[in-house]
Amino acid sequence: MTRSVRFSERITALLVFGRLPLVFGGMLCAVAVMWTASPVLYLFGVVLLLVAMTFDLVDGWFAARYYPHPHMAQLADRILDKLIYAIIFPLVAVGCMWRLHMADDPTRTELLHAVLVLFLAITVLVRDNFAHFMRGVALRYDQEPEYRDFTRLRTVVAAPVGALLYAYAFYIPEAPPSTLYRWIAQLGEAPLRTLFFIEILFLVINFGSIAATIRRYGRFALDDLCLGDERLRRKILSLFPNALTLMNASMGLLALLFAHHDRFREASLFLIGAALFDKLDGALARRLGLTEPLPGEEARPRKVTGGALLDDVADAVSFCIVPAWMLTLLLARIPEASLAAVPAAAVAVLYAAAGVLRLIYFTLDRNPIPGFFKGMPTPAGALLVMGPMVLAGQAAADGSAAAVFWAYASVGTFIAAALLMNLYPVRYIHAGRFMSRHPGFGRALLALLVSVFTPAYGYVLFLFMLAYAASPCFTGRKRPQEEGSGTPPRPVQAR
Repeated sequence: MTRSVRFSERITALLVFGRLPLVFGGMLCAVAVMWTASPVLYLFGVVLLLVAMTFDLVDGWFAARYYPHPHMAQLADRILDKLIYAIIFPLVAVGCMWRLHMADDPTRTELLHAVLVLFLAITVLVRDNFAHFMRGVALRYDQEPEYRDFTRLRTVVAAPVGALLYAYAFYIPEAPPSTLYRWIAQLGEAPLRTLFFIEILFLVINFGSIAATIRRYGRFALDDLCLGDERLRRKILSLFPNALTLMNASMGLLALLFAHHDRFREASLFLIGAALFDKLDGALARRLGLTEPLPGEEARPRKVTGGALLDDVADAVSFCIVPAWMLTLLLARIPEASLAAVPAAAVAVLYAAAGVLRLIYFTLDRNPIPGFFKGMPTPAGALLVMGPMVLAGQAAADGSAAAVFWAYASVGTFIAAALLMNLYPVRYIHAGRFMSRHPGFGRALLALLVSVFTPAYGYVLFLFMLAYAASPCFTGRKRPQEEGSGTPPRPVQAR
C-alpha cells in the first residue's frame, strides 16, 4: 500500500469518526454557556458544530473512494449519524427553551418556535429508529437496504439545520467586538419566520424519508403483521394517507397563525403546502389501492369512509374556514372608512358555506368525471382568493394607497370563487394529473416558486389562479378518457 493511499484512508477515517468528538465538544460548550453565559464558549461551540457539519457533508464522498471497506464505512457513517442526531437535536430543543427562559418578555411566536423545535427533535429520532426497524424487517426477507432518495437528502440537510439551530438557541448578544462573532451573530439573530420556513421544510423532508422507507420495505412488515387479513392490511395502510390529510389541516392552521401576524405572503405558502398534501393523500390512497372495494364486495354500493370524511374536514378547515377568517383579519388591518361598510363577515360566511357545500357535493357525487372536477375545487378557490389578499397585505405593510383597491378586489374574488366552486356543470381539469401527463406545464410552476422571493409573488399567484379559473374555456372539450389517467399518453403510430 502506497503512502498516498494510506494518507487518504486516514483522512477518510478522520472525517467519518471525527464528527462525534466535535459534536460532543459542542454539547459541553452549550451546557457551559447555559451556566456561565460566556460568549467565548458559545463561539467555540458554534465553530465545532460548523466543522462537524463540513465533515458530514464530505465524508461520504471520501469513504466511497478511499476507504478499504466501503460497506463498513457506510455502516459506521449511519451509526454515527444516529449518535450525533441523538445529541444535537435534543440539545437544541433544550437550548430554545433556555433562550425563551432568558428572554425578558417572550412572545407567543417564540414559544411556538420552541415547541416546533421540540417536535422536530422528536421527529428526527423517531424517523431514525423507524428506519432501523424497517430495514431489520427487510433483512429477514434477504432484501439489501438502500440509502438513497429522501434518506440522502435528509442527511445533507440535517447537519446545516442542526448547526443553525445551535447558533440560534445558545446565542449570547453581549460579546466583545470580533469579525467572526459578528458573522456568527447573524445566525443567532435570524428572523423567526426564516427559521420556521427551514424547520417546516426539514420536517417535510423527514416525513418524506419515512414515506420512502415505508414504500420500499412496508410490504414485508405488513406480511408479518396481517397474516393474509386484507381488511386489517387496509386499516393499517390507511394511516398513511390520513397522516397526510392531518398535515393538510395543520398547514391551514399555520396559515391562519401567520395571517394573524400580518404575514399573508407566508400564509399563502402554507396554503400551497396544504394543497400539495391534499393532492398527495389522494394519490397515495389510490396507489395503495384503498379506493378500490375489498375482494368480494365489488357489487355492494360504496359507502362514505372515515378517510373521506377526514379529508373533507381537513379541506373545510384549510380551504374554506381559514381563507374566510383571513379576509376578516385583512379588512380589520386596513384603516379605511369606506371598508367599514363592507359586510366582511357576510362575505366570509358565504365563501365558507359555498366551500363546504362544494365538498359535500363532491363526496356524495356518484357519477364523477375521470380527470375533471364539477365546479372549481376548493384548493383552487382558496389559492385564487389568496392572490389579492397577499397584494393587499403587502400594500398595507408599505403604507400604499393600493391596499384599499386590493381589499375591494379580495372581497370581489371571494364572491366570484364562491360562485365558481358551485357551478357544477362547468368542468375543471384535474391540475395534478394534467401536469403528470404534461411535464412542461409542471415546469412552468417554477416561475411561481421563483417569484416567492420577489415583490411580484402576489401578482404571479393571482395570474396563475385566474388562468385556472378561465381554463374550462380551453379544457372543457377534452375527453374524459384522455385525462382520467395520471400517466403520459402513448403516441399513436401511423398505420
